[in-house]
Amino acid sequence: MNRKPLFDTIRKILGRGFRQSEVDRLDAAIDAVSAATSPSGELFQGRGVSERGLRLIRDFEGCARIRQDGLVEAYPDPGTGADPWTIGWGATGPGIGPGTVWTQEQCDNRLEEDVARHARDVATALGDAQTTQAQFDALVSFHYNTGAIARSTLLRLHRAGKYGEAAAEFARWNRAGGRILMGLVRRRKAEAALYRSQ
Repeated sequence: MNRKPLFDTIRKILGRGFRQSEVDRLDAAIDAVSAATSPSGELFQGRGVSERGLRLIRDFEGCARIRQDGLVEAYPDPGTGADPWTIGWGATGPGIGPGTVWTQEQCDNRLEEDVARHARDVATALGDAQTTQAQFDALVSFHYNTGAIARSTLLRLHRAGKYGEAAAEFARWNRAGGRILMGLVRRRKAEAALYRSQ
């Protein structure tokens, strides 16, 4: 973000230049607002997903089934072999099924919308619970994949400040269609590691 226009406007309002301590405080405030902003620029209850959190979601969701013509096609759930059908970066829902085809831009736009929606859900579920950026990112990735933040023991333990026990809960969410999937094992391990990091 180019901060010069903002700083120039504030200088004009004040009628003077800045002291270094003022520049440092303004930079910190801008960084805090930027960290609380979704990829689409939307604020949600003071918490946004960082680039590190987005990278984890992208890495595990992948943008699968890219055809030779560059379009992306839907595929069945790996756990059930049927519903829910998925497209792009893990998008599911009405209108997504056999034969659904999107452009890469549609996939990327849907990712932004879905991450923002899941981050709002997590922020609401957390309420005023003390949460680091890494913990928030891990919880959003978990919710993006499971949709289960509100009903999870993981959330209850986190809200109680039992962070070690909460981190151990990630590993329990490793099944789809009644069987353990190695992709979910790896994802939960990565989410737990992110949750525990600073």
